[in-house]
Amino acid sequence: MGIEIRHATPDDAPAVCELLRRSIEEGCVLDHGGRPEILQAWLGNKTTQNVLGWLSSSSNFALVAEGGAAGARDVVGFALLNQAGKVPLCYVRPDLLRNGVGRALLVALEAQARAWNISKVYMQSPGSASGFFERLGYVNAGKDKACYGLECDFLWKHLDAETVPARKRFCNCSQ
Repeated sequence: MGIEIRHATPDDAPAVCELLRRSIEEGCVLDHGGRPEILQAWLGNKTTQNVLGWLSSSSNFALVAEGGAAGARDVVGFALLNQAGKVPLCYVRPDLLRNGVGRALLVALEAQARAWNISKVYMQSPGSASGFFERLGYVNAGKDKACYGLECDFLWKHLDAETVPARKRFCNCSQ
């Protein structure tokens, strides 16, 4: 299946919302464990109206990955970068994990971060996805609490570095 990465448009909001919800519900089961209180909080802001707001904000850079047969392309991935260097969203349709979709989205986000002169990007990642980001050069700086109550990993990447020490803190402190 060929994947195309393109800028997200407001017209993508319903499909992106559906993708986010499906990815969390089906792809992040190891993280939410089916616990209704965690799942409800995590999905709480994943509405078409909120996604439309994210896509319409001039301080965000949003991408979709499309895949499928010509003429019947579906949104199979979504990623968002803000001008503060945070990657608040990077999701792939659960049945298409390990097919290069996430990697392609992150490469494009990192290129935009460099264009904005952002030298470090960071994110909170559910534990089940942290290994993916680490394989792409993100440093796991330890546990953090996501806004939806789930313990997650705080990850960051120095975009200009050729190599990054395995456990260096985001703040570049010596401890």
